[in-house]
Amino acid sequence: VEQYAPAKQLELISKAVNSFVDKQTDILLDEVLPALREEAEVFLCGYDELTDDEVDYLRGIFVKEIEPLLTPLAIDPGHPFPFISSLSINLAIIIHDPDDIEANEGSGKRSMAIVNVPSRMRRWKELPNRKNCFVPLEQIIIHNLDRLFGGMVILSADCFIATRNADVERNEEEADDLLEMMTDEVRERRFAPFVRLEVAQTMDPMLTRRLQQELGLVDSDVYSTRGYLALGELDSINPKLKMNNTFEFDHWAPMTHLRLNKIKEANELFKVIKRADVLVQHPYHSFATSTQLLVEAASVDPQVKAIKATLYRTNSDSPIINALIAAAERGIQVAVLVELKARFDEARNVGFATKLEDAGCNVAYGLVGLKTHCKTTLVVREESGGQLCTYCHIGTGNYNPSTAAVYTDFGLLTANRDLGDDVMDLFKYLTGYHRQRQFRKLLVAPTSMRQQFVKFIDLEIKNKQANLPAKITVKVNGLDDQLICSKLYEASQAGVEVLLIVRGICKLRPGVAGLSENIRVISIVGRFLEHHRVFRFENGGDPTYYIGSADWMTRNLMRRVEVATPIEDPALQEILNEMLDGCAKDGSNAWEMQADGTYIRLIKDRPKTEETEEGEDERAKMKGKSIPEMAEMVGVQQATMNRFRDDRRKFKKKTRKASQVVRKTKNTMNWDDSIFTKTKVGLMESTDDI
Repeated sequence: VEQYAPAKQLELISKAVNSFVDKQTDILLDEVLPALREEAEVFLCGYDELTDDEVDYLRGIFVKEIEPLLTPLAIDPGHPFPFISSLSINLAIIIHDPDDIEANEGSGKRSMAIVNVPSRMRRWKELPNRKNCFVPLEQIIIHNLDRLFGGMVILSADCFIATRNADVERNEEEADDLLEMMTDEVRERRFAPFVRLEVAQTMDPMLTRRLQQELGLVDSDVYSTRGYLALGELDSINPKLKMNNTFEFDHWAPMTHLRLNKIKEANELFKVIKRADVLVQHPYHSFATSTQLLVEAASVDPQVKAIKATLYRTNSDSPIINALIAAAERGIQVAVLVELKARFDEARNVGFATKLEDAGCNVAYGLVGLKTHCKTTLVVREESGGQLCTYCHIGTGNYNPSTAAVYTDFGLLTANRDLGDDVMDLFKYLTGYHRQRQFRKLLVAPTSMRQQFVKFIDLEIKNKQANLPAKITVKVNGLDDQLICSKLYEASQAGVEVLLIVRGICKLRPGVAGLSENIRVISIVGRFLEHHRVFRFENGGDPTYYIGSADWMTRNLMRRVEVATPIEDPALQEILNEMLDGCAKDGSNAWEMQADGTYIRLIKDRPKTEETEEGEDERAKMKGKSIPEMAEMVGVQQATMNRFRDDRRKFKKKTRKASQVVRKTKNTMNWDDSIFTKTKVGLMESTDDI
């Protein structure tokens, strides 16, 4: 749509989104909810399905818990149209006063009122005597409006949601204080113009038109929806399902990385990282015992002299924030870049920035004109002989324990000196006045990352022309950069095989004759949100690997500070390879883009698993298989969980054997405690190769 004027683009977008919304609603109402009723016995009930006793029960709930929170707002010459919060559910109500003489004489006078549905109450109320039967809060209010409008006749009551513009215009170059500017912006956003109106399909067209006029919207801004609004709140329903119910995911608890499993004291973490790089993989590895542990260990280690970190998004009660504050209070030099412009997290980040400043941290708020999106932490530690050593975390995901449990991300813990020097130089750029075009190992946007990726693609083209191994495999969340797309088309035309694993928007089209026959685009949509960014270039038979924070989108490559780090350890490269190959062979959650931009789901027939006398199940049949082999049957995410479970069992078995050897040896040999301790440590360290 880029060739059209903005108004035309919005019109086309509106048409497409309306189609998406209709399809989404049809699938929910006609397929998902009926299946939940029949197969899982989970019910979203309307009032027409309730018994008199259930109606009375909800009436009592309304009177005690809901009515005190409601404020009916009349709309007439004495009551102007009320303030409407963005994305809140509201009721538009038409009433008739039976005592109004003019109305009863045929003038047809009707009055309008608005009631806001409380956003801090649970949306779905469960009936006490009917298992897994839920009634939406707005329906409870609608069927008890007589208590809000006593003596009135309720003619209609329908839900609507209005969305305000989140893009508040800012001028960073003229701002004296970025923190103050963002604080003002957050306040202004509450009163920003409306850009979208969603209404229930049952709403009278005249009422819809009235709302549209009051909110200053045009026809293409209005979306009429069958069924429930705010479908994102369906995830707040918490049904009680039967044990081993196929509608629930298997229980999963993140595991401590095997190389970090034996850490008892904070300073031991640095010894492990110094021995060899550690690649953590969330949500399969625990965030608390890896990424979070680095900051917490540094905050209490007397040998640590400085901690530097970037924060883009984190949760409200962030242990990372608490550890940084504790470090500053202990006299450690703490520098934090808090990106105040992280969309919809501005208010939270303003609060974090103020909290960190009050604790004595040096806080920067980002760069003018750029968002700082990179995920980096640097720890400077004084070690033997007074030497300063650096320890880094460079990741693909935010420092957020909540999202680390449901997003797939990689993080590198490293003591590599070149990477440490690069991250130090990066913080000079972020917190001071420092310009650097090239780094020793890191790719950094917007200075050089895009150009370097183009060079990597060009090298694959040259290698293919020279009959050398050539292939490009990339996993990102989005791809829309015009230059990158052009280079990938060029690579395809040169015969380079290109595999793009793109979860979200992808501007490129695969399989177009004469243009992209050698390009494949797949999207993985599963239990966890695929979030890591991984880049693999064949490089003539000596593959190059990077992980980082940047998608292949123009905003990431040109308007954000992003970082990608090379992965050079062959063992860690193999982990990336297995993940990428697992995505390519996913037979459960993969969708493949066609040449016309549509997607088809790739579901492969699973081999039948018959129970044996030993009770062997499907998981046992996959024992010993690689992640790509398992991914063909159960998808890459389940395959990775299976692998982690197997690794944990192997680790426990091996450590048990090591402990038995130590106990047996101690009982038969006259060793002193110091020798015994060293022997035990040596045996435990032998498990690192698992």
